[in-house]
Amino acid sequence: MPVIRCRSCAAPSGHLVLDLGEQPACEYFPPLEDPGPEPVFPLRLWLCAACGLAQLPDDAALPDEPVGAEPAALARQRADAIAAVRERGLLPAGATVTEGATPHGGSWLPELAALGVHPAADGEPADLVVDATFGLMHEPDQRAALARLVDALAPDGVLLFGFHSLAAILAGEQWNAVRLGHYAYYSAPAAVGMLARAGLTVTDALWFPLYGGTVLLVARRGGRPDASVAALVASETAAGVLDAGVVGGLQDAVARSTDALRVLVHACRDADAPGFGYSAASRAVALVHLAGLRRADLPAVADASPAKQGRRMPGTDIPIVAPERLLAARPRTVLLFVSDLLPEVRRALPEVEASGGRWVDCGAGPAQ
Repeated sequence: MPVIRCRSCAAPSGHLVLDLGEQPACEYFPPLEDPGPEPVFPLRLWLCAACGLAQLPDDAALPDEPVGAEPAALARQRADAIAAVRERGLLPAGATVTEGATPHGGSWLPELAALGVHPAADGEPADLVVDATFGLMHEPDQRAALARLVDALAPDGVLLFGFHSLAAILAGEQWNAVRLGHYAYYSAPAAVGMLARAGLTVTDALWFPLYGGTVLLVARRGGRPDASVAALVASETAAGVLDAGVVGGLQDAVARSTDALRVLVHACRDADAPGFGYSAASRAVALVHLAGLRRADLPAVADASPAKQGRRMPGTDIPIVAPERLLAARPRTVLLFVSDLLPEVRRALPEVEASGGRWVDCGAGPAQ
């Protein structure tokens, strides 16, 4: 058995805390006419006993990703984060910025430009380095990727590092946030340690409600942490983010949520009122796949992204359709696979409830 080494600190000690078996790539949606089967890859989560970073221990050569539509909730969170950073005086007009990868879109650069903060010239150190759209987690070599961000920083510059917190994943039993291609799952204590090993001190910690808890850390060379950093680290540590037994509780949540989803979908089907899904998001893939759902159970999943329409959910024969197809079907039950979208979809598709239908939050499976 190969030794697993931490992607950040290289320690060989840790614990497998979640095993989702063989999964299809959750950002590659095959054309509907492609009968499959598509490639599958092991999907496991390992918690480093030395630095506390939760991570995928397995690499996977994944297919290209289709482009999704940016949720309004993500755009609001970005605007709130920029406002909070600005209030702290960290966005002076004339400052320069370098942004990390934005694999899911949502770049900060346009909004920063409107505030007079412009991209640094190639090869020039930046006053501000931003990795706030979940770019770093896509990097297999966490230590090297973080080093590249730090190297782009001016001596007195500021790094903004944002992530969906492992504490939120645990609190919401969001096991399906673990996905192929996302190699690292950060908690406040693990992220503060990572940044310290890279030569940066976290001086501020900001929390936002997106996905149940999204964190933005402010880090720089030198400086002293304010009370927000100690408070967030203490809170997340108390929540068990460094405890393999607590994180391993996600495994029990898998069966509960997939069983509940299967029961709900089959009940709708057996009542001759089949439900529809909404949002062909990456986190819906493992949920639908492990629940064993097929087109006979769930006729379609609607999604606002034209790039996904006319394709199917990976590992199933369930088609992805435009929202108009969902409305035409007038389903009594619509299963929403991304919880944060609920206000947005209720505004965008009032016809669902107007015709007697209901939205069911299935972000990690329906409530028990």
